[in-house]
Amino acid sequence: MEQTELRTKLIETLAEEFEVDSTDIKGSDPLMETLGLDSLDMVDVVVIIEKNFGVVLSQDSFKGVVTFDDFIALLESRMK
Repeated sequence: MEQTELRTKLIETLAEEFEVDSTDIKGSDPLMETLGLDSLDMVDVVVIIEKNFGVVLSQDSFKGVVTFDDFIALLESRMK
């Protein structure tokens, strides 16, 4: 999956799941604040990613992930 396709699918998936307008999500936006997530919601994110992208993540995977761009880079690295 190309980065543009991955970015689009990720944003659409997260926006739908967490009821946020996908047009409000930009790459440099903070992931947790933009989606209104707390640490418990991150468990849901892990499940959503595994279900929709086939990538298994752990809570530790999110260390250093602050923005959507960080999250996309994490997914790209795990999909290779």
